[in-house]
Amino acid sequence: MDVNEISFENLPKAVAHLVTEVAELKVLVEKGQTPAENKKRVPIGIDQACKIIKKAKPTVYTLVRKRMIPCYKNGKQLYFFEDELLKWITSGKKKTMQEIENEAKAGFRKRSQVRG
Repeated sequence: MDVNEISFENLPKAVAHLVTEVAELKVLVEKGQTPAENKKRVPIGIDQACKIIKKAKPTVYTLVRKRMIPCYKNGKQLYFFEDELLKWITSGKKKTMQEIENEAKAGFRKRSQVRG
């Protein structure tokens, strides 16, 4: 709906459109999300990737060679995407003792229910 289209005749239609938009925004806010933007993913080079993951260039080359880090190669050039690198970093999270204990208790309960 275009802002220039609002007139007395189509005022109910404009209000209905605004109500819908506000409802969608409310859902996003309640979920803690931001509205989706059409962002282009721009590839970055190895120097920027090293800064993001705080590793030396030889270490990054080793991770690429062992296929342990998400990357793309076009010819001799390596490319990375920042969002994939950040996701890769978070995938290596070490569990806390409390998380390990909770998983052990949950597994014990499941086995007790199966046997009982």
